[in-house]
Amino acid sequence: MAKNQPLGIELVKKGIVTGQDIEKALKYQETHRSRRIGDILYILKVADPNKLINAVGEILGKKGKYLEFNNIGVEPTDYIPFDVMKKNKAVPFEVEAGRIKVAFADIASSESSIKSIKLLMLNKGLVLDVYIAFQSNVEEFLESYEEQSNKDMENIAGNETTTEIIDNIIKLAIEKRASDIHIEPQIDAVRVRFRIDGELFVITTVPKDRQAQLIGRLKAISNMHQEKQNSQDGRILLYPEYNIRVSSQKNIYGEKFVLRLLKKNSNIRNIFDLGYPYSEDQLDRAVNKKNSLTIMAAPTGEGKTTSLYSILDYLRSDSINITTIEDPVEIRIPGLNQIEVEGNIGFSDSLRTILRQDPDVILVGEIRDKETAEIAIQAGQTGHYVLSTIHTIDAVEVITRLRKIGVQDYDIASTVATTISQRLVRRLCPNCRKEREFTDQEKEVIEKIFEKYGEKVDLSNVKTYNAVGCEHCNHSGYYDRVGLFEVLDITDELKEMIMEGKSSIEIRKKALEQDYRPLVVDGIHKVIQGITNLDEINRKLLIYNQ
Repeated sequence: MAKNQPLGIELVKKGIVTGQDIEKALKYQETHRSRRIGDILYILKVADPNKLINAVGEILGKKGKYLEFNNIGVEPTDYIPFDVMKKNKAVPFEVEAGRIKVAFADIASSESSIKSIKLLMLNKGLVLDVYIAFQSNVEEFLESYEEQSNKDMENIAGNETTTEIIDNIIKLAIEKRASDIHIEPQIDAVRVRFRIDGELFVITTVPKDRQAQLIGRLKAISNMHQEKQNSQDGRILLYPEYNIRVSSQKNIYGEKFVLRLLKKNSNIRNIFDLGYPYSEDQLDRAVNKKNSLTIMAAPTGEGKTTSLYSILDYLRSDSINITTIEDPVEIRIPGLNQIEVEGNIGFSDSLRTILRQDPDVILVGEIRDKETAEIAIQAGQTGHYVLSTIHTIDAVEVITRLRKIGVQDYDIASTVATTISQRLVRRLCPNCRKEREFTDQEKEVIEKIFEKYGEKVDLSNVKTYNAVGCEHCNHSGYYDRVGLFEVLDITDELKEMIMEGKSSIEIRKKALEQDYRPLVVDGIHKVIQGITNLDEINRKLLIYNQ
């Protein structure tokens, strides 16, 4: 088909519109010079919008997309922040097999936008597929989406007092299961975002002229200094069931506040409910030890503390003295002696004191330095069972991290019994997930990874699911999170390799010959079980790049 003829002529040839429709569009364009013919035909409603955009896309050598809420398979802001969507007139609408489909308005003049979105998606481990959409359709969709996103907060900054605004924000966050509230001064407004199941969502904006009052109220109820603009920490104790930690930090537009919502006396979830994939016998071998140290490893925000609480709950009995050192105590557990680090007294100072309190099991909130690590190891070498956390990317790299902070190979080999690494991914919403077949590419990825790690899989009768979105899951398609786990048992062979100063690469290779399996293996098992999907695993582990 000739591509050099005017779009209107090609559409007439295809029978999508008539010559009279084109005349109307050209007349409309005389007073709307910025609008293209395809967009004008959409505005004039002269043809079915789906047929029209598909025809326009075919003529321009692109795939077309008509945007409607019922044909969007993802929560757009999970992938592109709303302000970025608005700036680039770009809407993501489907993710599958490591590729994300994004509809752009006016592709001819949006080369820089496409490049920006492509780079943003690559950073998330996704390949961009470009679709064309009508400019008016994109603008209408984004306007409706913004209204939908703000409907819960539409009256938040009307005639309400500052006290009521803050109260409404916190109560809505509790209702929406948010773990954090971000109150962020911007150039022309104050943005409010909630972190739900690990992802940030824009909830509303508050007029800029209310900023000083918001900051003053937050400082007052958090017991912070009003005049001080340096970073501060405080707490809000106005909500009986919640202990809300507050952090402030000055930025170029004012002071940003982050509120962490911690539920008091919340039930400790069973470690197996959190997603621990192994049997109770295997868990016993991993965590029920004396004269040793178990370390939970993961980046910040991946649920290390929650898993450690579950392990302590699993170990708890009247015959065991369990003592914890935490910063802060996030959940109070009956039967445990929980100590909160305060002021200049750090983990190492508290740990020295605890060793004189006849403990059987000790939880050290985090190994941050050589001194804390050495005292924790000393405790493990003198008959105690110690659990702690450390920031590393996987279970094997715990050894490297301990070496870097100055712990000797002998102490690591003689005391560290188990290292556990984890990540959190979102669970598919059981109310709205949509079953489908695995694509050939997805099957290839799964089979390749399983073959690499000596796992077997038969995908012939296995289905997977797309995230859809409903009221139950705040239209995200996901509800709650599940852990992906890997467990490294420091066997005698691995102890010898540590003593010999072998690298983490050599240790990992030997561990894989034993029972160690990396996070991605557990992740794919959870996809096969229908708990999550490959897109979620890829967000954390970039499986399509392996």
